[in-house]
Amino acid sequence: MHWLKFSRLGRSEFGIMEADRVRTCRGDMFSAWEKTDELIALSEIHWETPCTPTKMLALWNNFHEAAAKFSLAIPAEPLFFVKSANSFCPHNSTIAAPKSYSGKVLYEGELGIVIGKQGKDIAPDQAASHIFGYTCVNDVTAFELLKSDPSFAQWTRAKGFDGFGPFGPFIATAVNPAALTVRTLVNGKQRQNYPVRDMIFSPEQLVSLISRDLTLSPGDIISCGTSVGAGSLPSGATVDVVIDGVGTLSNRYA
Repeated sequence: MHWLKFSRLGRSEFGIMEADRVRTCRGDMFSAWEKTDELIALSEIHWETPCTPTKMLALWNNFHEAAAKFSLAIPAEPLFFVKSANSFCPHNSTIAAPKSYSGKVLYEGELGIVIGKQGKDIAPDQAASHIFGYTCVNDVTAFELLKSDPSFAQWTRAKGFDGFGPFGPFIATAVNPAALTVRTLVNGKQRQNYPVRDMIFSPEQLVSLISRDLTLSPGDIISCGTSVGAGSLPSGATVDVVIDGVGTLSNRYA
């Protein structure tokens, strides 16, 4: 199924896609829910992020091909940072260029794991049961801020501007992540195309290992990191993160 959240008539709702229309649902997406009798067209909705995470945990150096290209050692454990809630923005929204920064901004198309139930110290053989589904993520980065101060790497600021964490438009369930491919297009031209199976730490490993440090809650997202091809996002450009079987996340940067 492909889950989404949306608003109409000033009210937030959720539902699932049925062909090209939305079957509205009631209840809680992550626990008890039921379908309604209502089907609505996508043209009637205003997109929201498909869930409301307490946090997004994003990976660094999690693909073999990128590690080889940039001469990075294979990490012994997941290397991750936190993207703050103000960075989240939905499909079809505009990512605002920061007023306090005029340097290079990067797109990074990624697969996002959506947590379905709370867990701490999750055993490896239980990790899959904590994964609700998968979504598309663009880990937008103010690249020149990362190492601008030699005394302190500014991962939070560089990754955390308003709108720098788009994800959606759907959460896809019952998909095999190892069979997925992430593509990123800028103004319709393909810039990234890499297989998820090249990940150093699989989704299940990420869930288990990260939960040793942080409690994972329903709706939280683990963004699996990006591979080769991340690059500059020019002002006015439209960037699409395409994962067949999951969805297409489209945003304009301006």
